Amino acid sequence: MANAAQNGSSVTIHYVGTLEDGTQFDSSRERGEPMTVTVGDGQLISGFNDALVGLTEGDTKTFTIASDQAYGPHHEDRITPLDRSIFPEEFEFSAGMTVPLQNDTGQNFLAVITEFDDETVTADFNHPLAGKDLTFTVDVLAVSADEDTDS
Repeated sequence: MANAAQNGSSVTIHYVGTLEDGTQFDSSRERGEPMTVTVGDGQLISGFNDALVGLTEGDTKTFTIASDQAYGPHHEDRITPLDRSIFPEEFEFSAGMTVPLQNDTGQNFLAVITEFDDETVTADFNHPLAGKDLTFTVDVLAVSADEDTDS
């Protein structure tokens, strides 16, 4: 009998992620490499992890994860004006581009430039998928039982 995915199972999948309007935001198929994860180890967003439980090799499942089970709500207070002088003089800005930034304590962040002028750059520090419901289609290629269950 085929193993059903449960906490501790290693699951190899191909997946395609889309937004409500059908825009694709991620695909293991386009990278040409399936993803192997351990169910329940905290690497996956909770809604994705929960959707894998009970699946077996050969299963295909499409599910939608509400934003609160994915990357959380979009917070307006995470949109911040920055002084343009913190960027290199030759830096070429474009709206929608992701830039790496660092705070005073050396912590790294990714931000999306939402707008800019000669003096100010507006950066959105929300996760790019915050506030969005995510739909995934998952094809299960393999499920390996947790080794601890055999003892």
